[in-house]
Amino acid sequence: MAVADQIHERLDAAFSPRELRVVDESEKHRGHAGYREGGESHFQVTIAAEAFKGMSRIARHRAIHEALGKELVTSIHALGISVSD
Repeated sequence: MAVADQIHERLDAAFSPRELRVVDESEKHRGHAGYREGGESHFQVTIAAEAFKGMSRIARHRAIHEALGKELVTSIHALGISVSD
């Protein structure tokens, strides 16, 4: 399963978001640190869910990292996150 699909699946299961977009931006980073041929190294996540209501920005990011799991988070080079409740 593609990394973007894994990210989408885990975040959907954890937060039941009303909006969830996972974009592989790896090609924008060709020639930079962490780039891997074939992509799947740099991602941008946009997520909106009631679960984030009342959480600080740091708490939201921690919750997302926890939902993704250490193995998945450490397998990618960069993860940009845009969160709203």
